[in-house]
Amino acid sequence: MSLEKDRRISEVVKREQSRLRNFIRRRVPDPRDVEDILQDVFSELVEANSLLMPIEHVTGWLFRVARNRITDLFRKKKPESFSDAGAADDEELLQLEDLLPSPDAGPEALYARNVLLDELELAVDELPEEQREVFVAHELEGRSFKEMAAQTGVSVNTLLSRKRYAVLHLRERLQSIYDEFTKA
Repeated sequence: MSLEKDRRISEVVKREQSRLRNFIRRRVPDPRDVEDILQDVFSELVEANSLLMPIEHVTGWLFRVARNRITDLFRKKKPESFSDAGAADDEELLQLEDLLPSPDAGPEALYARNVLLDELELAVDELPEEQREVFVAHELEGRSFKEMAAQTGVSVNTLLSRKRYAVLHLRERLQSIYDEFTKA
């Protein structure tokens, strides 16, 4: 029986290690911390398995444990300011400042901020090019629809429609992450 458990754990580690490492790496700047968290997550899996704890959705459980370890890491360390994280150079992110948790509000807020920025960036990248261009130009660069229409030759109504579809996609795409942070 014990050999079967070991084999199953080895399969889970092989299958999930790369995805889990990338997930942690996007949220934790120090590579040593990334590896420590990854090892902690798999150690918890081994411990849970040895205690015969039922884990129905192993992948979800692993990512939840990883999120908890990342939060623990940020609680231990002095939070670095947002500008120290290198994002201050990105003008687009600075304009979102009022919508995001303050980087000075503690480790949990800093973690939430980083997760939200990562998710927003991924969601914007998923947009079709025409929608992404209009959304970025209007929302992040502050350009008017009239200005964009004059520059591109595309009608204001078409630009409005493209932005509307972009917003609908982003709302749908980001709803789950929003729900996750509002439950906590």
